[in-house]
Amino acid sequence: MSTIVAISTAPGIGGIGIIRMSGKDCFKVLDKIFKPINKSVEKGYTIKYGKILDGEETIDEVLVSYFLEPRSYTTENMCEINSHGGNIIMRKILDLCLKNGAELAEPGEFTKRAFLNGRIDLTQAEAVIDVINSKSDKEAEASINQLEGNLSKKIKEIREDLISGLADIEVSIDYPEYDEVEITNKKIIDILEKNEKKLIKLEKSFINGKILREGVKTAIIGRPNAGKSSLLNLFLNEERAIVTDIEGTTRDTIEEYMTIGGVPFKIIDTAGIRDTNDTVEKIGVKKAIDIANKSDLIIAIFDITREINDEDRNILQILKNKNSIILLNKIDLNDQKVEDKIFYEYSKNIVKISTKTQDGFEDLIKIMQKLTEMEEINIDGENIIINSRHRALIVRAEESLKKAKETLENGMPIDVISIYIKEILEELGKITGESVTDDVISEIFSKFCLGK
Repeated sequence: MSTIVAISTAPGIGGIGIIRMSGKDCFKVLDKIFKPINKSVEKGYTIKYGKILDGEETIDEVLVSYFLEPRSYTTENMCEINSHGGNIIMRKILDLCLKNGAELAEPGEFTKRAFLNGRIDLTQAEAVIDVINSKSDKEAEASINQLEGNLSKKIKEIREDLISGLADIEVSIDYPEYDEVEITNKKIIDILEKNEKKLIKLEKSFINGKILREGVKTAIIGRPNAGKSSLLNLFLNEERAIVTDIEGTTRDTIEEYMTIGGVPFKIIDTAGIRDTNDTVEKIGVKKAIDIANKSDLIIAIFDITREINDEDRNILQILKNKNSIILLNKIDLNDQKVEDKIFYEYSKNIVKISTKTQDGFEDLIKIMQKLTEMEEINIDGENIIINSRHRALIVRAEESLKKAKETLENGMPIDVISIYIKEILEELGKITGESVTDDVISEIFSKFCLGK
């Protein structure tokens, strides 16, 4: 493979910038541009101090980390040039590497080489980008769990069990005179049922994984001036949304992320829901209702200083059969004109609050945290599927497994079952990379950033 190079740190001004280089000739390229203070022979896991030179011109004072094959991230000879941060310096060093024989790395090419060279499997490679993109502590923990190979181990266990069953089937086909059909069938059905449970558990974990990856989609709805935008600002502890006494200020959605108990929430402030003749506001109202219907959680806020009207009743109808919290806002005004019992038909989570004084806000946060706990979002010691590609392949493996069971239960020849078991192994192999195509590999790594 060629020697590749890329800037690994994010663009912009910083204390340190890192230029990463990997390949058989990376030290030859480095020797042309780096003058170390200590000219000793390169050793793995060492750092040398020196200067990057362009001819006689000093470009920067740097520290260079050395990693010798096969004990490196890519399993190839590898070095990392730690320069001063800043786009100009890093770009000059990168250009020098390119001028002296290295090639610019493609997105994710360092991790791709780690995969192709057998240091990590595909689930671990994909976990790298998930760690980088994590939006919460729990998502980071789930990604690290996968990076450490725990999902791979689970998939490997299932595959080995199925391969054992497949071997029994092949023996029964090749030596039918020694086969006891009932015993073989019982063994195969036990293997299928045991691993079906494991696959179903992994698939169901995707619900929690989706929450960790995308956040609990939470819509704030209510009539104009009920306090929706004030609530958003309270969540974020900043003046993110405009708050005025004029009704209909919010006409589009405002989306922001926050975390509660390590779980990300995607908070969406929506337009006030009411009957209106304003064309733009009508679009905002329709959008608010659509978002509420597609959300994981709805926070419906009501102004208790105003009588309940038909618009409020329409909002309450949206909450039926959905995860919801009802907020009775403006308790600081001591002018409640609504009886609480009206709301209990629509939600069991009712909180009295003042978005102005913050009274009741802690109670709201506790309920939101409790709702996520009810979903059993717990990654301790568990494998959580956070990747939609993995989930799709597990679903396909489940389908083939069900067909294998049906074939066996219907008394079909046992060699037919082996077809479906091979399909299961194929789908599971695509998760870890053992039976994945080059096109899929290229697509996966194209989503990575340069230098990783």
